[in-house]
Amino acid sequence: MPAIVGVDIGGTFTDLVYRAGEEMRIFKLLSTRSNPAVAFLKGLDALGVPGEAIVAHGTTVATNAVLEHRGARTALITTAGFRDVLVLGRQNRPHLYRLSFPTRWVPVPDDLRFEVRERVSARGEVLLPLDPEEVDRVLDEVVARGAESLAVVLLFSFLRPEHERLIGERARARGLFVSLSSHILPEYREFERTSTTVLNAYVSPIMARYLTSLQEGLTRRGHTTLWVMQSSGGILTARRAMDEAVRTILSGPAAGVTGAFHVASLAGYDHIITFDMGGTSTDVSLADGRIRRTTEGSIEGWPLRVPMMDIHTVGAGGGSIAYRDPGGALRVGPESAGSEPGPACYGRGGNHLTVTDANLLLGRLVPERFLGGRMTLDVDAAHRVAEGLARALGLTVEALAGGVLQVANARMEQAIRVISIERGFDPRRFTLVPFGGAGPMHGMALAEALGIPRVLVPRYPGVLSALGLTLADFVRDYSRTVMWLLHRVTVRDLESALAPLLARGREELRDEGFDDGRIRLEPALDLRYQGQSFELTVPLTTFDPEGIARAFHEAHERRYGYARPDAAVEVVNLRVTARGVRPKPSPPAYPEAPSPDPGDARVGQQRVRFGGEWLATPVYDRDLLRPGHRLRGPALVVQEDATTVVPPGWQGWVDRWGNLVFERG
Repeated sequence: MPAIVGVDIGGTFTDLVYRAGEEMRIFKLLSTRSNPAVAFLKGLDALGVPGEAIVAHGTTVATNAVLEHRGARTALITTAGFRDVLVLGRQNRPHLYRLSFPTRWVPVPDDLRFEVRERVSARGEVLLPLDPEEVDRVLDEVVARGAESLAVVLLFSFLRPEHERLIGERARARGLFVSLSSHILPEYREFERTSTTVLNAYVSPIMARYLTSLQEGLTRRGHTTLWVMQSSGGILTARRAMDEAVRTILSGPAAGVTGAFHVASLAGYDHIITFDMGGTSTDVSLADGRIRRTTEGSIEGWPLRVPMMDIHTVGAGGGSIAYRDPGGALRVGPESAGSEPGPACYGRGGNHLTVTDANLLLGRLVPERFLGGRMTLDVDAAHRVAEGLARALGLTVEALAGGVLQVANARMEQAIRVISIERGFDPRRFTLVPFGGAGPMHGMALAEALGIPRVLVPRYPGVLSALGLTLADFVRDYSRTVMWLLHRVTVRDLESALAPLLARGREELRDEGFDDGRIRLEPALDLRYQGQSFELTVPLTTFDPEGIARAFHEAHERRYGYARPDAAVEVVNLRVTARGVRPKPSPPAYPEAPSPDPGDARVGQQRVRFGGEWLATPVYDRDLLRPGHRLRGPALVVQEDATTVVPPGWQGWVDRWGNLVFERG
């Protein structure tokens, strides 16, 4: 297996994991916001990564381009009469009782939305052919108005893509970056298809410039292979990520879920809730024996219909800023101090109290052991920024710091409820896996609030997303709209309709170098009761229509609390996920400790505040803990990439893989 390095760039830290056979090394450094590639390449140098190593990358470039409204100048061409679909949307009301709404940001302004006369029927018949001369006139106008990128979304192009392809060929000849809906999302629902295709056109030129620049820097170091994580948890080549950047919107968080599920499954826990708390945000997800995926994501209120992990994100991280709102209440986030200047305790000029500062003031971080001792935290600086806010709120500094953690924990607790209780899952039946630089400091407090009985802290929690990048499979996703009534479908119908998607997946993965023994083809169906507006994706484990119906009824009852076994079921879309399976070596098993007493790993003691009381708390070095060691709270476990806070009432052990497993009581 060739050497590989995973590089995950977050808002505060850039994390790296290098793997070559059984060897594994990690490194963590502050991100460089002005040019993320600077920290990227600096980290490679610090780890001494050889030039022949594959580079796998998790990136927020596409995400930030949308959130900050700084994508490419994009035009849209639609079928005549449909140029305003993007603005009209679904007419959903996000705030039911508001009489007026703020103006909505639209990625394509009015003067860059164009129409062409063409018409394909809902059966795929060409009713009005596309006029090439009209196409040329419209494209001339697109170029004249300064567009860099073009989205083409014709009404029934998912049935007959020829018209879109003609426009695409002529647009590329003019130097435009082109996104065709028949390629990005060949499914019905014109608004969602338009939104997804437009967002791809909006961010892909930005992603292409970033990856091209990064590839040049890597080439100078001798690296020839760059892979990019996509939102579904699979790997893309850099070339494909440039063309289909919309598939990378949740790139970093998806890598974390991949790593967490792999580590937890090895340890014997495949029903997990992942809790990824970094410097800027927190991402949570749930796996009930498998990683859950969805095709109903969104960003900035715009639908994204590409496959992605079912991840819920909130703006609460270690760098989240605490403040007093106009009503006098304490708030935390979503604004973050990031890495520049970062929390006040980083000593880089930060002048706002953050969650990291609050943890430090409560003794939950060891100042001289942050980042393995490469960075010392400034307690006095954290105290100074806390004093002003504490006076404004009429609190002591300690009470303010405790309040900051309570507010942040409440937001993160609610996020976990969204992906568990609101999806029909009881969190008490799952194991919480906290990771990210700040996750293990808050994991047990959240588990206690939600009644989660067990917490598993991976061996390297602070760089788990980077580890996930080194483990991810190559993935290709395909879909086709069919709109069938299930009771009229035969096994032969399903086999015939899925055959082209299965063949395409196998062929494309063979082109990437995967033999048939490492290719997995996973068909699924989007199903709904006839008359419903939205559907559920159900894995296709049988081609028997009755078995498919039973699986859908069970999925519907689990998600919505009821099923209608007598109602007609409709097949909306066929889906195929083609997976090129990459080797996933088990981490080395660590030698057993001679006794359960972890005294040899104890490196100090400090006062830590729990529940309004200061307690003398032992500090343990994670690198010195061995399988069989047992810990009892209160305790702190320090390591280069994270700190684990063990509150009173929790106890745990080190398993054979080096994970920390804690239970209440």
